[in-house]
Amino acid sequence: MKILKRIFFAILAILIICIVFRGTLYRYIVSYKSIGQRTNYTITNDKLTRYIEEHCIEKDSVSIEEIIKNSLSLTSKTLNFTFSKSDQNPNRLIDAKTANCIGYSAFFTVVCNYQLKKYNLSDQWIASSEIGQLFVFCVNIHNYFDSSFFKDHDFVIIKNKITDKIFAVDPSINDYLYIDYITFKGNDLHN
Repeated sequence: MKILKRIFFAILAILIICIVFRGTLYRYIVSYKSIGQRTNYTITNDKLTRYIEEHCIEKDSVSIEEIIKNSLSLTSKTLNFTFSKSDQNPNRLIDAKTANCIGYSAFFTVVCNYQLKKYNLSDQWIASSEIGQLFVFCVNIHNYFDSSFFKDHDFVIIKNKITDKIFAVDPSINDYLYIDYITFKGNDLHN
């Protein structure tokens, strides 16, 4: 009986550690590499503009980290993930509410770039939707799937145009696992 109790508490401790340190563990285990870039959309839907404006940070000056956090939050509040084929245009996603990783990345990118412009940071920073591949312990997992759905995975790079500093996020992973930043490997970013 003591052995079962010890096993139970060991499993419980491991689960708690995995939950508390999920972001750190994810960034250690999983890395992303860009293999291309998606089209960045321009906002043409007034409803989308109003939605972003209503949820902008109420300060005159904000940091890039605050903009990223707010953009992840707005994306997560707006979209629900689907494995089905779905729209990827953020101007229509504000109403459709369902998207796969392509739509999540496109929506986040448009929200982030809007806020960068609003807070006069667009001369320094730009967000771009990237077509990527995931590596688990340096192994490309896309090689193990036959489905065209799993041939790649979209994520977002927020790049400083002056210093080349990069923040990388995966809005769809953030929606489900609450992981903010991801590990980006490689220097094959597009200029």
